[in-house]
Amino acid sequence: MYIAIEGVIGVGKTTLARLLQSRFEADILLEVFEENPFLSDFYADRERYAFQTQIFFLLSRYHQQRRAVSEILAGGRSLISDYTFAKDALFARINLQGDELDMYFRVHEALAEKITLPDLLVYLRASTETLMQRIAMRDRSYERNMDRGYIASLNQTYEEFFSQPYGDTAVLVIDTDPLDFVRHPEHRKQIENRIQEALGLSPYQPGLPMDGD
Repeated sequence: MYIAIEGVIGVGKTTLARLLQSRFEADILLEVFEENPFLSDFYADRERYAFQTQIFFLLSRYHQQRRAVSEILAGGRSLISDYTFAKDALFARINLQGDELDMYFRVHEALAEKITLPDLLVYLRASTETLMQRIAMRDRSYERNMDRGYIASLNQTYEEFFSQPYGDTAVLVIDTDPLDFVRHPEHRKQIENRIQEALGLSPYQPGLPMDGD
C-alpha cells in the first residue's frame, strides 16, 4: 500500500503523514526541502532563482523517489509520503516561463516515466487565508515574507490539477479548513476512516460528514 499526501505549502502534509504512520504501520517518506541551497534566495527573488530552485528540487525528488519508493514497496512494506513527484511540475508552471519552462518539462517528462504512482493520493484542500495563517504559525525564517498572491496562485494550480484524474491513482479530497488533526484526535480519526474507505480496507465508518470527494 502506497499513500501520498498532497496540498499547498502550509496545509499540513508532513504533520498528517507522521500522524498516520503508526496507524497504517507504514514506512514514511518525507520531502527534503531544507537542503536546496537556492530556496532562501528564491523566496527573496523568485524570478532570478526560480530555474535553479526548480531543477534542484526536480533531481532531488527524482532520486529520492526512485531509490526509496522502489526499495520500500519491493520489501513488502506500506509507505506514506508527504509529496508526489507531480508536485514539482505544478510549481514550475508558476515559477518558470519561456525556454526555461520548456526545458524543465522535457526533463520532467523523461524522469516521470520511471516514477511509481501511489495507490491513493490524499489531497488536502484549504483556503488561501487558512494557508497563510498556518504558514505564519510555523514561522520558518524563509517563509516569513511569503507573498499571498503566490500562495493563491499555487492554490488555484493545485485545485485545477487534482480535479483531474491522476493516472490510475484514486484521489481523495479533504477540506481541511474546519479541521485541526493535531489538537483534535477525532478529526484525525475521520481522515483515517476516509482513507480506509478509499482503499477498501475495514473497519471504516462510511458516510462521514467531510465534503470534498
